[in-house]
Amino acid sequence: MLGRTARFRYGDAMLVILFRSRLTAEAGEDYQSLGAEMEALIRENPGYLAHKYYLAEDGERLTLVWFRDADSLKSWRELPPHADAQRRGRQRWYDWYTMEVAEIVRTSKFQRSDERPVEPG
Repeated sequence: MLGRTARFRYGDAMLVILFRSRLTAEAGEDYQSLGAEMEALIRENPGYLAHKYYLAEDGERLTLVWFRDADSLKSWRELPPHADAQRRGRQRWYDWYTMEVAEIVRTSKFQRSDERPVEPG
């Protein structure tokens, strides 16, 4: 099955967050616990679409998070528990991080009918 191609007007496009980071040695069970809380919370955020996490052999982490639009991202960014988690992360758990926000201007998909759906969108 050939996938559909979606096109968006500038400013209405889906956004993806690219969050690259490296943790400190202090990031233990408390970090994992808070991460689970944030994952549950973001799933309730209107406009959240999906997320994926990758870990490189050298310890660098990459988290990708897709949002329906800029308003959805803004509501997540300004949510008090998320702001508190960010502050705690900078104080204790992150050696460094880089966050980039990208606008999806076109999406093409392919999927075999016997495999699980392509995410997000």
